[in-house]
Amino acid sequence: MGKRSAALGRKLDHLPIFLNVKGQRALVVGGGTLAARKADLLARAGCDLTVLTPEMNDDLARVVSEYKINHKTDDLTVNDVDGCVIVFGASADSAVNKKLHEMATAAGILVNISDTTDLCDFIMPAIVDRSPLLISISSGGATPLLTRMLKARFETTIPAAYGRLAEFAGSYRDRVKAAIGNMARRRRFWETMIAGPVAEHLFSGQEEEATALMDKLLVEASKDGAEAAQGEVYLVGTGPGDPDLLTFRALRLMQQADVVLYDRLIGDGILNLVRRDASRIYVGKMKNDHSVPQDEISEMLIRLAREGNRVLRLKGGDPFVFGRGGEEIATLAENGINFQVIPGVTAANGCATYAGIPLTHRDHAQSYIVVTGHEKDGELNLDWSSLIHPRRTVVIYMGLTSLGAITDGFVAHGADPETPAAIIENGTRNGQRVVTGTLQSLQAKCAEAELRSPALIIIGSVVSLRDKLAWFERGENS
Repeated sequence: MGKRSAALGRKLDHLPIFLNVKGQRALVVGGGTLAARKADLLARAGCDLTVLTPEMNDDLARVVSEYKINHKTDDLTVNDVDGCVIVFGASADSAVNKKLHEMATAAGILVNISDTTDLCDFIMPAIVDRSPLLISISSGGATPLLTRMLKARFETTIPAAYGRLAEFAGSYRDRVKAAIGNMARRRRFWETMIAGPVAEHLFSGQEEEATALMDKLLVEASKDGAEAAQGEVYLVGTGPGDPDLLTFRALRLMQQADVVLYDRLIGDGILNLVRRDASRIYVGKMKNDHSVPQDEISEMLIRLAREGNRVLRLKGGDPFVFGRGGEEIATLAENGINFQVIPGVTAANGCATYAGIPLTHRDHAQSYIVVTGHEKDGELNLDWSSLIHPRRTVVIYMGLTSLGAITDGFVAHGADPETPAAIIENGTRNGQRVVTGTLQSLQAKCAEAELRSPALIIIGSVVSLRDKLAWFERGENS
């Protein structure tokens, strides 16, 4: 159960919401620039707003005048917060801010005191305004500089025309819903509209042409004989765990999927990148605990795709490297299901790189080989002659439970007991651990460190470079 919970993402410090405050009472206490910023946002959101302050600077005076905001100069009383849905304290007098916080808290009203996180029920994010499209960015107060940097980046990469596109789409929302009853078909329609010629006409200021084209598309999509939505399967490699290793194509398809099937090897945070309203189905497997058999997974993919869904099958690492991706798409092909395969960084490459162990090196290894350490009927079925080579690195997936048999097998078939070897636990992820030793000492060191899956074993001279090249843990601790 812990594995499933971890895959859903980290705990949130705040609930990200957009609050409808139109026509509702709100209060800003303070007379400076901070108060002006809060008053401007609240007024634009349609609040019945009061600003309480004996004096106003030019910024606030301009906002109060422009929006015709109620201005009071009296001392703060309980009556001022009565009936408010939200209040802001931005006074230069900390005693006034504290008094406001106490009143609001007693009345059960959401309160924000500027630059005083301990006195805030909520925080205000940085905003990229392309109304009605709004993008909010927050670090929960942890790193305001990073928040400002990201806001600046979004400001320069998201054209102002996206606001017009959002407004235009909103004006058609009810008509589209009434004309296209099938949710999957409706979603396809919107994607065609937002990424196609309609949007391009809007971006270039040709609203009449955009309207004519939109009306034509809607008529075609609403016809009784309109083609039903065709399902498809996206087989996506997520890499060994770090979400930053996902490809751009993987991210794009993750945002298009209607249903996602994922397993226990998906790194923390990766599921958070999937479209929020996509259905999620856990199909993870562990050694001797196959919660959903492979045949059932394949049947599920076929059924969901035939229902018109775009089905996202997330695979740890790369789908074609010990991920049974070939089996799954062979079944899809046999049943006439459209599919795409998006490669991922393999566990071998990703974990070795983050551990500071190059798989090849001019002075150590000219090749590497990747195998699994699964036992069958209590025995390893490995081609020892291909593994034991003085200038070859061996990478072993799923070998932790067979570690003793693996190291003993290498030595028994002629490998030097002092050959360097390593185990990488949770490679590329926060909490990555690496234990190094030799074929002779590795099993004892693994037991002492109490290493757990997912883990990768690397055997070969390249492991000796680890101490010099271990960049990831140093970066974590710096």
